[in-house]
Amino acid sequence: MTMTVHQTAPFAGQKPGTSGLRKKTKVFMQEHFLENFIQATFDAVGGVGGKTLVLGGDGRFFGQEASQTILKMAAANGAARVIVGRNAWLSTPAASNLIRVRKTDGGIILSASHNPGGIEEDFGVKYNAENGGPAPESITSKIYEITETISEYKKMDVDDVNLDELGEVDLGGMTVEVIDPVSAYADMMEGIFDFDALKAMFANGFKMRMDSMCAITGPYAVEIFENRLGADKGTVTHAVPLPDFGGMHPDPNPTWAHELMDELMGTNAPAFGAASDGDGDRNMILGAGTYVSPSDSLAVIAANAQLVPAYAQGLKGVARSMPTSAAVDRVAEALGVDCFETPTGWKFFGNLMDAGRVSLCGEESFGTGSDHVREKDGLWAVLMWLNIIAKRGQTVSEILADHFARFGRNYYSRHDYEALPTEQAEGMLADLRDRLKELPGREVCGLIVSNADEFSYTDPVDGSVSSGQGFRILFSGGSRVVLRLSGTGTEGATLRVYLERYVPGPDGLTEDPQEALGPIIAATEEIVGITATTGRAKPDVIT
Repeated sequence: MTMTVHQTAPFAGQKPGTSGLRKKTKVFMQEHFLENFIQATFDAVGGVGGKTLVLGGDGRFFGQEASQTILKMAAANGAARVIVGRNAWLSTPAASNLIRVRKTDGGIILSASHNPGGIEEDFGVKYNAENGGPAPESITSKIYEITETISEYKKMDVDDVNLDELGEVDLGGMTVEVIDPVSAYADMMEGIFDFDALKAMFANGFKMRMDSMCAITGPYAVEIFENRLGADKGTVTHAVPLPDFGGMHPDPNPTWAHELMDELMGTNAPAFGAASDGDGDRNMILGAGTYVSPSDSLAVIAANAQLVPAYAQGLKGVARSMPTSAAVDRVAEALGVDCFETPTGWKFFGNLMDAGRVSLCGEESFGTGSDHVREKDGLWAVLMWLNIIAKRGQTVSEILADHFARFGRNYYSRHDYEALPTEQAEGMLADLRDRLKELPGREVCGLIVSNADEFSYTDPVDGSVSSGQGFRILFSGGSRVVLRLSGTGTEGATLRVYLERYVPGPDGLTEDPQEALGPIIAATEEIVGITATTGRAKPDVIT
């Protein structure tokens, strides 16, 4: 059993973000590519000598092979122990939980989140810090710097470890501990929620459908819903994680989870439906004939959190990403707790949670979570809804109607204009930047602009400043539009337009969201001139 120092050369990898490094699977399969990135990661955190790490992923293609490489490199770099999920499986929130409860020095998660999997599709690697959350920019920047100069990596010349059997094995002096990837997470959920009430609800005939999209939450969902709570066998569909996700796009939204949408919007629909993504950190919530937007879901969870045992004493505070609807803001005001508006990115929530400032947080892109881990958590959000339903004894549509009657409704939609010429998109927003100060007080399509700015965030915990986070145009009465560019590069830019109209009280609750947003859409066009500038009569994608 020997350790070899392999000579290598730098690679021009993109700078990893809080979601890690994502590229096509074949790129990671290139000689030295994965090894270079892992060695750079080890070096960026000050080495792994004597440390304990967590390792696992969402079961996508190349995950098993990548895990074996990482184990051999960890051993060669002097790690003391690596805790790895059986079959190299761990959902992202389960990995975060393990890092926290086992008090490890960090962990490596193998996933490209909601992106498709397979040899022709996507793969990803990210490092989570000792708090269980995504690595901060200080680490990801250091990783990138090292990849540009790396000249060698260390790897044990040993046979693969059997990851099918639970237990401990020695690998070059390092302990590899293969664990059940599901049990610790399911135990945590049982400690958060009223499982007795949920068991009683299912025993009384409550029906639900959980679509795990052939991704990692399948085994977790079967254990929790079918085994521990007594839901009917077969409640969880697409429950077996597959390397290519069965050809599915594991993104829980109405477009990709169309099978679940058809069932819940059809005749004889179950009372409740949910879906999760590739690595288990996103969620979509449905009732019979009812779709719940991620922004409304966050607001409803916040308003009813006290019904769940872990939050019975109330919330410390709530947080949402800036593009997410302000629905949760009104709940926070009613509860008398702080509400933080942050840039997009879970690390901002992590800072607030570590400081004890918030209990709940969410993003409009189907991510919801709390301070039980330092990642968004799809199954946690599903269980929050089930616990609320069990305690209130109402359907999803009834809960929403009561919520809107109490807090009003934030009609909300995102319009994406894809593959715009980059110069054109940037020029349009630069022109808007120049006119921001002229907008307040102006009447546009019957709406009065109350404020307009380019969002900048000063972290209340560490004082760091994040500027240039998108444009906000606020109208009197609580409506607004947010504009951000995403994906600038050789294929152009995507302009994301987040439209929001606040309607107080129960009026207009059955109105179609796009119709309800008509005045906001018209005002946005008059102010920004998207159609006039791009020639696009309508967005490419509406969600």
